[in-house]
Amino acid sequence: MRWWDIDPVLELERDLFPEDAWSRGMFWSELAHARGPGATRRYVVAEDEAGRIVGYAGLASAGDIGDVQTIAVARDHWGTGLGGRLLTELLRAATAFECAEVMLECRVDNVRAQKLYERFGFEPIGFRRGYYQPGNVDAVVMRLATAPDSGSAAGVPSGPAAPAAPSAPSAPSAPSAPSEQGTEIHD
Repeated sequence: MRWWDIDPVLELERDLFPEDAWSRGMFWSELAHARGPGATRRYVVAEDEAGRIVGYAGLASAGDIGDVQTIAVARDHWGTGLGGRLLTELLRAATAFECAEVMLECRVDNVRAQKLYERFGFEPIGFRRGYYQPGNVDAVVMRLATAPDSGSAAGVPSGPAAPAAPSAPSAPSAPSAPSEQGTEIHD
């Protein structure tokens, strides 16, 4: 994700999270930590064939802990595996950041997202009461631990519904090839 992606990302953000959408300033702040040798963030967007942003995701790292900040997929792309491809990209970033574990919060009423995270090996470890405001919705806290000898934070989805891994992100001057669902993921 780059600064020029913020406006279309905000449009999608407001559609998907009307009560607790992030602000422009929040995205700017996150992107400020996503470049350079001391980067602690990784944000990616997914575009359809027409160049419309249909998904985005972000991860923050601190020491050996990664935290999924956000994952969002346009409603017309639900069920395509795009959420899994975005999560896979974040887990690759967690590995690059040398995270031993990855944490996240998910709305307790977002069963679809919880099932995605569970496929990747995340386990619920607690709740945060009233975490999502102003709706006062609780969050389930989930954790993915690295296998002791794997050296990788990347979860391995299980079962027949496991999404395909995305192609590696490309540099801005060399766009990546579209995935089988007609979207491409890039930073």
